[in-house]
Amino acid sequence: MRIPFVAGNWKMNPPTIAEAAALASDTASAVGGIAGATRVVCPPSAALQAVARALEGSPVEVGAQNMHHEAKGAFTGELAASMLTGLCSCVILGHSERRQLFGETDDFVNAKVRAALAAGLTPILCVGETLDERDAGGAEEVVRRRLAAGLDGVGTGDAVGVVIAYEPVWAIGTGRAATPEIAQEMAAVARGQVAALFGSAAADEVRVLYGGSVSPGNAASIAAQPDVDGALVGGASLAAGDFAAITQAFASA
Repeated sequence: MRIPFVAGNWKMNPPTIAEAAALASDTASAVGGIAGATRVVCPPSAALQAVARALEGSPVEVGAQNMHHEAKGAFTGELAASMLTGLCSCVILGHSERRQLFGETDDFVNAKVRAALAAGLTPILCVGETLDERDAGGAEEVVRRRLAAGLDGVGTGDAVGVVIAYEPVWAIGTGRAATPEIAQEMAAVARGQVAALFGSAAADEVRVLYGGSVSPGNAASIAAQPDVDGALVGGASLAAGDFAAITQAFASA
């Protein structure tokens, strides 16, 4: 049985490190008693150490929002996997904002996935289509292609530990969530691609999340879908109570 996985992507919020630490403490209090789900918060990199300290001893894990695939070098503003180990258990890779705003390619994301795995970090690999791609009937092809590229060169033993986040680009930060039916359809497509790449046993084990305007109001209906194993939560993760309600919905599904 796959354990639900609920991660909060705080993006470039809150505005100060002190506020990030306070939000982490509030989140730990809100979700600490919810059993049956992996709980993760992903703060800005500047706040990682403060958040890790605030969550020490709690069941809430810390994730990073990005990393570079090189171990060291002249890469101003970047973080290597070795700089995250000890602070984080996982890292978001290939988020659509990184792809669209910062030009990250499938090959670049793949290099990060492999580097994260080598360092013992769990990659949260994001895939999803734009509205134009969906309207053109290409949503499934986009997800299959991005997964094949992102997992290229990854062995089956490592692949089952990758967390896949299906995030339709048109639903991120817009308030327009995919219907539960779309979330299920595309999660099944992602799982099917894992089966094609690594076999049905791996596909049964890998966790597939939905992300894109997840809220306490729609979490239960999304959590009820058989191929959706959790959520990558954006804005709602900035309110500890909302994040707890979403976590509870998946823990209870």
